Amino acid sequence: MVSTSGTQLLPESAVRGLREHLLPLVTVLTPNIPEAKILVENATGTCQSEPQSLDDLIVLAKEVQKLGAQWILLKGGHLPLAGDHNVSPKSIADPATVIDILYDGTEVILIETEYLKSKSTHGTGCSLASAIACGLALGYGVPEAVQSACKYVKKGIRTAAPRGKGNGPINHFHTMPALPYKEPRCT
Repeated sequence: MVSTSGTQLLPESAVRGLREHLLPLVTVLTPNIPEAKILVENATGTCQSEPQSLDDLIVLAKEVQKLGAQWILLKGGHLPLAGDHNVSPKSIADPATVIDILYDGTEVILIETEYLKSKSTHGTGCSLASAIACGLALGYGVPEAVQSACKYVKKGIRTAAPRGKGNGPINHFHTMPALPYKEPRCT
């Protein structure tokens, strides 16, 4: 719904259709903060303020979950936090942590990872959602599938080689063993 650069990709009518017709069918919705704000604003007609703390992120996750998805994973990558879990000039200049919020209407699960300074973040949302779907297909419960997927994406960011001048992709192949190349023997 929102690109890495912050551009809204769907018109309001499409957001409304997605919210009204698709969200009730969703097992795990994985919006980033700008997408979550758009969904809530579209549902309530009120402008959402920018989250400034972990508590604000939890409130936003709860508001989005009320829109119909069974589970919400609010991705915190757009709001790296200081060690005290608040936004501050220090957290903006030197972020310490990223917290994703997993919520099912009852239980809040915090998935905290260290902030990784990287430009290899293009497509992280799609990679995360795909990895969650793979975990679910393997029979994992939602919390286990999400935590496994978060680890996969984190390692993909950490091991990615810089590509080009903009945001490059994560390393999707970090789990594949690298074998030395052997020259075939001719007989």
